Amino acid sequence: QVQLVASGGGLVQAGDSLRLSCAAASGRTFNSYAGAWFRQAPKKEHEFVAAINWNGTFTLYAEFAQGRFAISRDDAKSTMYLQIDNLKPEDTAVYFCAVDVNYYGPIITGYDYWGRGTQVTVSS
Repeated sequence: QVQLVASGGGLVQAGDSLRLSCAAASGRTFNSYAGAWFRQAPKKEHEFVAAINWNGTFTLYAEFAQGRFAISRDDAKSTMYLQIDNLKPEDTAVYFCAVDVNYYGPIITGYDYWGRGTQVTVSS
């Protein structure tokens, strides 16, 4: 079982950038797992943001995330990242990371292992 710890969120101003991190806890690794980021804004459903395949050769983005978001991974550190540039108030949400050994894509139920989430709040 893989435990994930998401971090890097915070209160920022519109136009700022953030890099969210998702690390495997307790010395575990997810080197052979695909990973993804989802977000949940207040009073809204979880929303797919981006995914990366097991070795980082393929990435997938939600339409709103293309151009401002970048997903990446560093398997030597067992860490996955989400770079968000030019943050907007509508990006305010709790961001969750997830990984799975068998699934790569935008479907939330495809991922078995989840982090607790990190809050991103963007003020205008």
